[in-house]
Amino acid sequence: MSDTALTHISHPEGVVPSDGYTHLVTGPGRLAAVAGQMPFAPDGSLVGAGDPEAQARQVFTNMRGVLAAAGAGFDDVIKLTYYVVDAAHIPAVLAVRDEFIDTTRPPASTVVQVAALYRPDLLLEVDALALVPPAAGPAR
Repeated sequence: MSDTALTHISHPEGVVPSDGYTHLVTGPGRLAAVAGQMPFAPDGSLVGAGDPEAQARQVFTNMRGVLAAAGAGFDDVIKLTYYVVDAAHIPAVLAVRDEFIDTTRPPASTVVQVAALYRPDLLLEVDALALVPPAAGPAR
């Protein structure tokens, strides 16, 4: 569990309550911007050709490693942005996401269907913003 005291506001006044994401997440710490993560194994090979669940699992596994390099974890993520080539893949992607995040305090999120990613075999890409606890070291 993170040392960052994040505030999650899922039901701001005058805004429809969220379902599966938080409208606003704020807190102290250093901002870490995580570049779009793609479903590549450490050797550079594509994981899960044609399989949105397998690709999502690799994306979030990669993101875990990137966050760790900043001294952060998924509890520190305040925003996720998903780029998917087919909106029909969203339920599978979010089901995998739920294996990595605290679903009772989800990050703010945006999902965008795009015409294509930089390679035709990529089904999704996900980037993130995290607030790294002030005392966090380079990895944990």
